[in-house]
Amino acid sequence: MQINARVDYALRAVIGVACAEDAVRKREIAIEQDIPERFLEQILAQLVRSGILVGTRGPQGGYALVRPAAQISVADIVRAIDGPLAAVRGLPPEDVEYVDNARALRDLWVALRASIRSILEETTIDDLVRGRLPDDVQELLMPPDVWHRRGLDTRPRNTVAAIVKPWSIDATNPVNVATTEMAVAMNTAMAS
Repeated sequence: MQINARVDYALRAVIGVACAEDAVRKREIAIEQDIPERFLEQILAQLVRSGILVGTRGPQGGYALVRPAAQISVADIVRAIDGPLAAVRGLPPEDVEYVDNARALRDLWVALRASIRSILEETTIDDLVRGRLPDDVQELLMPPDVWHRRGLDTRPRNTVAAIVKPWSIDATNPVNVATTEMAVAMNTAMAS
């Protein structure tokens, strides 16, 4: 699974907003999270349209969460930016039809979606802000081999795996640690 830059930026923006006591200006988010401001503007608009954030204009304006961070799942953000968590050729996995010896693929895609859901729907923005993933997700990080890539590294350079490297993050920043741990947990669940 590849997490594109838009989803990564959206999660970081929402985390930045969740950490603030008052509404946060777009420029502050862009600087704090190192996100290109013009790109961030489009992402914030999508998050407002999706009911994740509310934007207010004026001198005291900025962006704020519509509901508490503990009620916003990572899946909510991914769906707001990218649509369904899993699709096969643009279709829901259960709607894909195969013939003969490929029939089991549909079940595999539905199982994959269930695995992704179990991590992304259980993990909230509040979990990421606190730097503590849910126990079920944290458990996926226990086997030592989950921190190592398998197979060829053919991922584009704009994926989370390329952006968030466990050996280059600021381990004192709980947002960086939780985001990295969540990405590893997702890869673990899909590899299992």
